[in-house]
Amino acid sequence: MLEPNVLRLAAGSAVAGLALAATAAGLAGPWDGGQRTAERHRAAAPAETGGAHHGHGAVPDAPAALPAAPAPAPSAPAVLTPLAAPLPARSTPAPALAEALDPLLRAPGLGGPRTAAVVDVASGRQLYGHGAATPTTPASTVKIATTAAALSALGPDHRLATTVVATPDAKALTLVGGGDPTLDHARLKALAADTAKALRARSAAPTALTYDTGLYEGPVRHRIGVNDNIAPVTPLMTRAGRLDRSTHGPAPRAQDPARETARAFAELLAAQGVKLLTAPVPGRAPQQRLPLAVTHSAPLSALVERTLTYSDNDLAEALARATARATGHPASFDGGGAAVRAQLRKLGVPLDGAALRDGSGLDRRARVSARLLTAVLARAAAPAHPELRPVLTGLPVGGFSGTLENRYTGGSPAAGLVRAKTGTLTGVNALAGTVVTRDGRLLAFAFLASGTPSPYEAQPALDALATALTTR
Repeated sequence: MLEPNVLRLAAGSAVAGLALAATAAGLAGPWDGGQRTAERHRAAAPAETGGAHHGHGAVPDAPAALPAAPAPAPSAPAVLTPLAAPLPARSTPAPALAEALDPLLRAPGLGGPRTAAVVDVASGRQLYGHGAATPTTPASTVKIATTAAALSALGPDHRLATTVVATPDAKALTLVGGGDPTLDHARLKALAADTAKALRARSAAPTALTYDTGLYEGPVRHRIGVNDNIAPVTPLMTRAGRLDRSTHGPAPRAQDPARETARAFAELLAAQGVKLLTAPVPGRAPQQRLPLAVTHSAPLSALVERTLTYSDNDLAEALARATARATGHPASFDGGGAAVRAQLRKLGVPLDGAALRDGSGLDRRARVSARLLTAVLARAAAPAHPELRPVLTGLPVGGFSGTLENRYTGGSPAAGLVRAKTGTLTGVNALAGTVVTRDGRLLAFAFLASGTPSPYEAQPALDALATALTTR
C-alpha cells in the first residue's frame, strides 16, 4: 500500500468571472504556500544562476542582471476555508467509478489496447484499474518517472554547472559542459566576462580554447534520428540547440550544439579582450586544472517543473543522465533509463516489468504501467517525500498552462481541477496526473492508449476520463 497522504484539498463552488478562475487555480494544487517551487526559487536566486524562460514563444536575450523584485501583491481574500484537521476518509465505491469510466475507456478514439489506474492519494487505495499492471508505451508521461528519480537521487536544490578551467599556466582554456540545456546567451556572456576577469587578475593571455563534452557516454543522437523535438544530446549546448527564438516545443536544432556554444563563447571572450589564436576544438579538461569561472542552472526543482509543464525532451534527457551519474550508471540513453528504474525501486514503486530506454519517452520501446505512474504521483504527494513535490507542482493545469493550456477550455468543469502530463507519439496517447473531486479528495490517475487513430480523437477521450473524476 502506498504511504498515506494527509494533505487534503477542499473544493468550493465555482462562481462567475474572476471568482471562477481564482477557485479553479486554488483547487489545482497542491501548492507550496501558494507559490510554485520554481517561482519561489527564481525570486530568491541571484541573476547569474537564472534558468530557462517559462514564458510562451520567443523572448529576447535576458539582461545580465534581473531588476529588483517588486513588492509582493496584497493577499487576496481566502477562496477556500482552510482545513483544521484531515477530512474523514471517503471514497467512491469501485463499482460506481467503474460504471462511470468503463464506457469512456471504450471510446473508439482510444484505439487499443488501453490501460488505466485511479488511486486515492490519501489512502493509497486503487479505486479503479483496467490492465493497471500491464506495461505499455507511455510516451511523454514517462517524464513523471524521470523527474521523480532525479529529485530522489539529487535533491531539489541541485544545480547543473557549466565551468571554465585552464591549464596551470593559463595558456589554454577548456569550456566544460555540465549537462545544462537551459544555458542561454545571457549566462554564456556572463561566464565569458567572469573568465576574462579571472584571467586579467592573473595577467594571463591564453591562446587556445577546447570544449569538453566527456560528461556523457554513448550515442549523441536519439534513436528517432534528426527531429525538431530534440537536439543532439550533449552536455554542452545553448538554449537546447534551438536555431529560432522559441523557448519550448519543436524547433530546428543545431547539428553540433557543443561546437556552436564553444564558438559563441570564443566570440564573447574576444569582446572581453581575450583574443584566441585558433578556433575552438573538442578536447578534455586537463587533469591539473585552474578553475576560472562557473555558471549554474536554476535549482533542480525548477528544471523538473519546466520539464513537465512544457514536456521538455532536452531537459528530460539531461535529468536522466544526471541521475545516472549520481547513482553510478553510464550517462547514456540506456544508462539513464536504468538509473531511473533503480531509483523508482528505492522509492518502493511497483515496476511491473517497466522498460525505460530514455528520459523523454520518445523511444517507442519504453514500457510503463498505469499503476507505476499513479504510484509515483502518490509518492510525490506523500509527507515522507517532500523532495518529490515539484513532480506535482510542475504538472500542466487543465485550461491554464503548458501542454494543457488549450485543453479543458470552453467552460469545461475540469478546468483548473486536472493537473496532468500529456503523452503523444504516432498511435500513442496518454494522460497521467492528479484531479480534485467534487468532495475535495485528491486522486492520482493514469490513462494510456495505444493504436489510437489520431490525437484529435484520442485527446478528447482522455480528457473526458479525467473530467469524469472531478464529479465523483
